Amino acid sequence: MKLAVVGTGYVGLVSGTCFAELGNTVICVDKIDEKVEMLKRGEIPIYEPGLKELVVSNQEKGRLTFSTDLSAAVAASDIILIAVGTPAAEDGSANMSYVYAVAEEVGEALDSNYKVVVNKSTVPVGTAEKVEEIIKEKNGKAQVDVCSVPEFLREGSAVKDTFNPDRIVIGTSSKKAEEMLVALHKPLTEEIVVTDVRSSEMIKYASNAFLATKISFINEIANICDAYGADVKAVARGMGLDNRIGPKFLNAGLGYGGSCFPKDTKAIIHLAQSAGYTPELLQAVEGVNERQSSRIIEHVKGIFGTELSGLKACVLGLAFKPETDDIRDAPALKIINQLLEMGMAVQAYDPIAMENTKKVLGDRIEYGANVEETLEGADVMILVTEWDEFVTLDPEMIKNKLNRAIVVDGRNVYEPKAMREAGFIYHGIGR
Repeated sequence: MKLAVVGTGYVGLVSGTCFAELGNTVICVDKIDEKVEMLKRGEIPIYEPGLKELVVSNQEKGRLTFSTDLSAAVAASDIILIAVGTPAAEDGSANMSYVYAVAEEVGEALDSNYKVVVNKSTVPVGTAEKVEEIIKEKNGKAQVDVCSVPEFLREGSAVKDTFNPDRIVIGTSSKKAEEMLVALHKPLTEEIVVTDVRSSEMIKYASNAFLATKISFINEIANICDAYGADVKAVARGMGLDNRIGPKFLNAGLGYGGSCFPKDTKAIIHLAQSAGYTPELLQAVEGVNERQSSRIIEHVKGIFGTELSGLKACVLGLAFKPETDDIRDAPALKIINQLLEMGMAVQAYDPIAMENTKKVLGDRIEYGANVEETLEGADVMILVTEWDEFVTLDPEMIKNKLNRAIVVDGRNVYEPKAMREAGFIYHGIGR
């Protein structure tokens, strides 16, 4: 098939590249000239394992091109995927200006040939109808069906997720569009759910809100475990073996971050409130997550007391999770800001996310060239992001580098008994 993908962020670039790998002809469109030129050279503006190789190989095979010319891309394509950002507005709603701007341009570019326009962006319920209305206002002769095919990609494993989806959700009332979109996605999975557009849009929000709920739930339980001396890892394992619950997303820690869960939870809360409904459970989920990063500070105060001025903390991990350089709503930023406010010095290290962090924190903290350098002379090691290289650190090396053998483990990757037997003061979350 011939596809135009508008937007070259995580969703657009990964989706377009993977569809090209499946044998389709794909034009990825972006407004930013420098970004398009970078992509043409095979340079990837985001960190995503496996993506660069696919971009380069599909460009070489002529299946994947990059352009700033939206009109030409629309004319050359049968299916147009809108994959631009929908960032959170100040009131928690999704900022739809980018999606609607694309809809206007698509409307202006359409000819008399039939096209399918797909919302891949995470959008409020009713957006597909609004996009179709905008397109037809711009072009009364447009032969177009606007559909919803939400993405369920995880940063850090987006390529793998694209090729191995749990399901594909297609929202449409058009049989012709349904046939085209089913054919496009059939090579990926047989598990294709076709539903009405509004339900499709809600499935995305409901899925993310439910996963956020599981995370906040186990963190709430972890905090209670801390109060009573129980081990949340044992609790989560015992819970997860119940097939009604399952083990995924029951890892207690510092809460969720990134570009999806915080934004989408806020958005579904705003949708509910706009309809006159108070979503008390989802508000509580958000509240628990907002507070959870402060658990690290409570543990630090529990070890050192409230007078922390002059002490130095080593923070390992800055990205909101491993295998990405994304620091949006990352717990590390909240933790570092709180440590600085209490007068502590901070030296930090992350394998990938250092440059993004420097843009936010600047020279307020020190940045290590590696783990060993970052540990040197610190009074406490705080693990924030569970990169593999942090999980496998040698305890003796940690002890030799630190001023004091103190570890606060925000992701529960170390065994408390082993760490304490090795001579550490060790604090996990709910352990």
